[in-house]
Amino acid sequence: MTALPLPDFDKPVKLLLVVAGDLPALSDAAIATLDATGVGFERIDMPSLTEVPSAIAIAARLSNFDGYIALGETRGVEIAQSLQMLGLQGLCIGQGIVAAGANDAELAQKGTMATAAALHLVATSRKWGRPDQGIGFTSEILLAQGGKTTA
Repeated sequence: MTALPLPDFDKPVKLLLVVAGDLPALSDAAIATLDATGVGFERIDMPSLTEVPSAIAIAARLSNFDGYIALGETRGVEIAQSLQMLGLQGLCIGQGIVAAGANDAELAQKGTMATAAALHLVATSRKWGRPDQGIGFTSEILLAQGGKTTA
């Protein structure tokens, strides 16, 4: 598998790194990739992997992150499916969910790949994003004055 080069950004990028569990090789690789690209990030730790999708959904609703990196270890696929559902709603999420028992090399590779995925999704959303066009209303107040309309 050939890795894509990491994207460049003309405007700052801010990611939320959501980590569940104590897997330093996984989170250290993600942080090293973020540091190498100069991308701003905030890290939060969750008590278990089941809280990671909820933490991302809350952050998406209440904060201003461009994308998310989900890191943790699992024995099932339910969490990955929850994260995919959030992604299908338009969130830029890099998934670093690993199978239980992965070695440090596998963890480091997954952390790097999850970070790269989040960055590529942010780049894609910026490439294809449109400026907010509203829903057809304007915030201007127009007044009729002597036969002509003024702002």
